[in-house]
Amino acid sequence: MQQIDEEREEKDELYEHFRFTVDKGTDLLRIDKYLFNLIANTSRNKIQQAAKAGCILVNEKPEKQNYRVHPLDVISILLPNPPRDTEILPEDIPLNISYEDEDIIIINKEPGMVVHPAFGNYTGTLVNALYHHFEGQTLPDGTPVTPLLVHRIDKNTSGLIVVAKNEVAQLKLAKVFFNHDLERKYWALAWGDFKEDEGTIEGNIGRHPKDRLCMTVFPEGDQGKHAVTHWKVLERFGYVTLVECQLETGRTHQIRAHMQYIGHPLFNDATYGGDQILKGTTFTRYKQFVQNCFALMPRQALHAKSLGFVHPSTNKFVLFDSELPSDFAQVLEKWRGYVQH
Repeated sequence: MQQIDEEREEKDELYEHFRFTVDKGTDLLRIDKYLFNLIANTSRNKIQQAAKAGCILVNEKPEKQNYRVHPLDVISILLPNPPRDTEILPEDIPLNISYEDEDIIIINKEPGMVVHPAFGNYTGTLVNALYHHFEGQTLPDGTPVTPLLVHRIDKNTSGLIVVAKNEVAQLKLAKVFFNHDLERKYWALAWGDFKEDEGTIEGNIGRHPKDRLCMTVFPEGDQGKHAVTHWKVLERFGYVTLVECQLETGRTHQIRAHMQYIGHPLFNDATYGGDQILKGTTFTRYKQFVQNCFALMPRQALHAKSLGFVHPSTNKFVLFDSELPSDFAQVLEKWRGYVQH
């Protein structure tokens, strides 16, 4: 096998993006065979499914699985990461299902629920609940339906998440999320009174050098990954503000890190300093009011409100919206009452 110039462009926990430049002396192999020989922990079927979903590009154009590679072709492929070895057990956990068909399911996730089993959270997750929900459902070839993730939201963030029910849907949605070809809006309650009615935050986001559990913004752009958040004010309460955030990119903790960066950390976001009384008076009554709000919503005030994308099988744009969970809605009502007195 000849030496191949390989560039691993980006790795995410849910999918990987590979980029290869074909060596000058390479034979005219079928692209599925060529990629199968290069990529570890995958199968030829997975690569063929990726081609079917339009996730294999040659010189920036989608190609079928029988395309024969040419010297100096630039090939990129998007693949879901292989599943972990951990056995996932079905659990009868209630789900708030917004929509379901043969290809996808949309869940309005409750706050406090972890999306996928991982260290420290092997049970009680959204995936465990979906394994139970899908029991008895089968694909056209008779194999059981299993949940295939394409994105995540944080444990203590509530709101909409889309999960694929077959590999082609997963690959098509992975491509949508990878290319940011979707509409995602979050509602967030942030500390402070914003000077403007709307704005845009730009700043690379990466792991904090001293605290690996949180992210930080690198304004110079030499570290982290490019991130853009558009925001607009929905309702002002003087000390805190309800804002709608639209993501142009989808980085880990993007809204939480960006809001802290501009001096407006999310209300009760312990990771980013929002669990302190950052704005307001020193009166005992006010302090008690804020503490009551913290107790009512013991998490960051962030909700994935709407999600829109091109459906993987109908190729039509679909848009889903969700209700605020009760803790968030109650805290907003308390603030409305407080500022009216």
